[in-house]
Parts: sequence; structure tokens; C-alpha cells
Amino acid sequence: MTKDLTSGSPMRLILGFTVPTLLGLLFQQLYNMVDAMIVGKLLGSQALGAVGSTGSINFFVIGFCLGVCSGFAIPVAQRMGAKDYPQMRRYVANAAYLSAVIAFVLTVATGILCRDILTAMDTPADLFADANAYIFIIFMGIPVVFLYNLLASIIRALGDSRTPVYFLALSAGLNIVLDLACILLLDWGVAGGAIATVVSQAVSGVACLVYMVKRFPILRITREEGRPDADACKALCAMGLPMGLQYSITAIGSIVMQTAVNGLGSVYVSAVATAGKVYQLLACPFDAMGATMATYCGQNVGAMKLDRLGAGVRDCALLGLGYSLLALVVTALFAPQLVMLFLDTREAGVEQVIDLAAQFLLTCTAFYFPLSLVNIVRFSIQGMGFSTLALLAG
Repeated sequence: MTKDLTSGSPMRLILGFTVPTLLGLLFQQLYNMVDAMIVGKLLGSQALGAVGSTGSINFFVIGFCLGVCSGFAIPVAQRMGAKDYPQMRRYVANAAYLSAVIAFVLTVATGILCRDILTAMDTPADLFADANAYIFIIFMGIPVVFLYNLLASIIRALGDSRTPVYFLALSAGLNIVLDLACILLLDWGVAGGAIATVVSQAVSGVACLVYMVKRFPILRITREEGRPDADACKALCAMGLPMGLQYSITAIGSIVMQTAVNGLGSVYVSAVATAGKVYQLLACPFDAMGATMATYCGQNVGAMKLDRLGAGVRDCALLGLGYSLLALVVTALFAPQLVMLFLDTREAGVEQVIDLAAQFLLTCTAFYFPLSLVNIVRFSIQGMGFSTLALLAG
């Protein structure tokens, strides 16, 4: 069930690893897209704006969780490349302990501060109640975010980028059913979309855990390997915390921008929220490339095959350039049609939302290639073990 990325053509290995990872990210984005489409179509652009107004703070907190999980997987990938399996399992066990502690602290803190954060961000009064209901439930789901993403990151560190995709596909279908049930049948409004997202991700996390226990004998931890280890925790935190902070530092820019957009009124909030859903979907390949390069570089550093690092970065950058050009052509031709997927075109005033959203989307897509380099180079540096340098870049 594992895959060795330390031998063979870098381009072939990177493509083979990136495509399944991309499919997993697309399914993960499908959670947010289905929420947005159902909320926008059934509840209107104002409800969609309420969900969108929480996007930056969502990225700030949940992005930290994702970064920590990805960072915890880097020592695992390095020990996998070095074929030091006992230490690899020790890292896996201690990553679980650390994740449980961080998840608990974040869930309590964000639950207490949720309303104060939205107030500080100048969330429009007509969106505040729905925004608070949505993001509070998302924050209460932080433990399941850690559950799935830690397990998926560890499995990818072992070279298997396909298995997490299967469970996300199952959960994406479940999310659609739960969205419709919670919003249409139970009439829970935007809170129903958040509940559907959390429950669906919990299912994918539990399924991933059961599968990993049964099908990955290399991860069967002995009592000695499963004991808390201060040195292992220190090494994990040295990778995971800077990587999580890197996401959060980047998100500060998004929070500043969202606060400015909130001050323009609900029409602009709805436009940015709508375009943001398409933008995040189109940017998934860059996240997949970053995750691929973290594992690729981690395994090759562990195996001391340093000559393969530069070739891998160059090949992945070429993939990023090709996709960036394709995405720009697509948005230049179809930006209004793409944002209309999330809106009820019969709603009064929706034409202004569509025009603003299309403008936002096209402008962002024009700078996709620099974004691809940010992900590829930064994650490669992290995979090599230089997490502080990557944090400073962020």
C-alpha cells in the first residue's frame, strides 16, 4: 500500500502522486461548493454572503489545522524514505497525541470568541446571525478536521495518495444528501449546510481510520512505539506548528481583505463569496502539487538522494505553468457562467453580483502561476526540513 518516491522519473512520479491528491482536494472542495450552491440557490445571495463573510476566518483557523497535519507528516515521510519504520511509527503515535490536544484547545477558544471575531471583522448586520451560526458549527467540527487530515497526510507520506480519495468521494455524496435534508426538509438554514459538512467529514475520517488500521501493517504500533516521546513531539512541533502558522499568517491578508469587503456592503460580500468558491476550486491543483512536493522531497531527503530535489521542483513548476495558462483561458471565456452556478439568476439585483464576481475571479486567475510557485517551492522547502524558512516566506 506504500509507494517509494526515491527512484524513477520525477515527472512520472509527481504526476502519479498529484492526480489522486488533486481528486481528493476536489472532493474536499465539493463540500464547500455544494454548501454554497444549495445555500445560494435555495436561500438566496444574502445567505450565501453570510457564509462567504466567514471564509477568511475559516481559512485562518481551519488552514492552521491543515498545515499542522501536513507538517506532522513530513517527519513520517523522511523516516519512510530512510526505511526507519520504528521511528516512523513513533512519529505517527505522537502526532495523534499532539493533534488531540491542539484540536481541543482550538475548539474551545474559537467557540468562545466566535461572535467577537465576526464583530471585529465588521460583518454586516444583515448577515451577522447567519454568519455566526455557520462558522460556530464549523469550528465545533475542528476535531474531525484533524481526524481526517492527519490520517490522510500520514497515508500520503507513505506514498499512497489514492486511498483518502475514496473516502472523500463517499463523503461528498453524503454531504449532498445531508445538505438537501438539513436545508429543505428540516429548514435549518445556513446552519444545516455547516452541520452537513461536519458530519460528512467525520464519516470520511472514521472510514480512513478503520481502513488504515486494517490495511497498513507497516503502521501497527507496538506499546513501546506508542508511548509519548518528548523528542518525537519536539520534532513534530518543529515541522507542524510553523506549517500551521504559515497558513494562518497567509490568512491574515485574507482577513484584512474580507474586513474591507464587509465595509462595502452585502452585495460586494456576496460577489466575493461567490467568486471565491470558483477560485478555490480552480486553485486545487496547486494545493495538490504542494502536497506532492512535500512528500517527494521528504522521502528523498530521508533517503539522502538530494540530486533528485531540483529535478522534481523544475518538473512540477512546468506542470504549474501549463495549468495556470489553461485556467486563465477558461476564466477569460466563462467567468460569468462559472459564478452563475452559485446564484439564483431570478433574484433581484443579481446582475451586479455576477459582474463583480466575474471581475474578481478573472483578476485572481491572472496571477495563478506565481501562486503555483509559492506552493511548489514552499512545500518543497518544508519537505526538506526547513520549516522556519517557509514560515518566513509565508
